[in-house]
This record gives sequence, structure tokens and C-alpha cells, in this order.
Amino acid sequence: MKNEKIKMLCEAAMLIALAQILSYIKLFEFPDGGSIDCAMIPIILFSVRHGKGWGTAAGLIFGFLQYYGANGISISWISLIADYFIAYALLGFGAGLFQGRKYGVYFGTLAGGTLRFAAHFVVGAVVWGAYMPDKFFGMTMTNEWFYSFLYNISYMLPDIAICVAVFALLYRPLKKYFTCADLQTA
Repeated sequence: MKNEKIKMLCEAAMLIALAQILSYIKLFEFPDGGSIDCAMIPIILFSVRHGKGWGTAAGLIFGFLQYYGANGISISWISLIADYFIAYALLGFGAGLFQGRKYGVYFGTLAGGTLRFAAHFVVGAVVWGAYMPDKFFGMTMTNEWFYSFLYNISYMLPDIAICVAVFALLYRPLKKYFTCADLQTA
């Protein structure tokens, strides 16, 4: 049991580090935060393998690294906590709900990505809404919630789609790595 926990902690460290590296390879970056990249893939994979508790912890650590190690953007302590710590913890939690399940990486991606989006959406309207531009995507902005939805869905939807596509490409050859038979609770 002790060796299994050490293996799991080493796996967590490697996948969190991989997520951090992937976060630097951006396909597109928005000026006020948010980017399209592949950083969610390792966090989702770890969470689906080890469950919601460990997935939440991995997401929380990754959120910490994203803010402090990647020049995170926040305008208040609320945006710091919600956009980084809560959002990535929810990513790990949502993906971890599908531990050991068939096609868990797909459902985990959708659940974790949706929960992460929800955190960004709420803080975007409540905190960042004060800085809402007059026009966004060629539309006049008059509602903070609508602006937050547009802003956050514009990078979260591609992020989720990229994760699903990568998992689809890797599912057959790496299927045995998408679950962790030693620690399954499903």
C-alpha cells in the first residue's frame, strides 16, 4: 500500500509538471487571462485514474503553479482564488467523478471542463465585469453575465474540444493507462 501511494504521488508530480509545461505552449492567449492550450489533459488523466479527492488536490496545486509560476492575472483576492485555485480544483474534482469508468476520460473532460468554466464564468461576471469593454466580438456589451459567458466560453470550449480530441486519438493505444486498476473505487 505504501509503495502504491508513493507511485501515485510521483505520478501526480510528473503530470502536474507536464501540465505546467503544456500551459506555456499556447495556441491563443487572451489579454485579460485565459488561453487555449493542452494543459488540462494531464490533470484530467490523473483525476480519472485516482479519483475526485486526489484530482482536486492535483488541480489545486496546478492552479497555485499557474498563478505563481506562470504570471497569473488577478485584480483581487476573489479573482485569484476563483480563477486559479477553485477553477482548477473543480477541474480535478469533476474529472475524478469518473474514476475507473468506461470512457471516463471523455465524461471527466466534460464534467471537469464545465465546472472549471462555471468558476471562471461567475468570477468573470462578479469581479471582471467591472472592466467589461463596450464591444466584444463585435457586439455591444451591456450585461456582465453575457460578457463573462462569451469571454470564458471562447477559450474553455476549444480547451475541452482539444482534450476530447487528444483522448480520442490516444484512447486505443493508451486505454490501459486511462484507469488505475490498483486504486479504483467504481
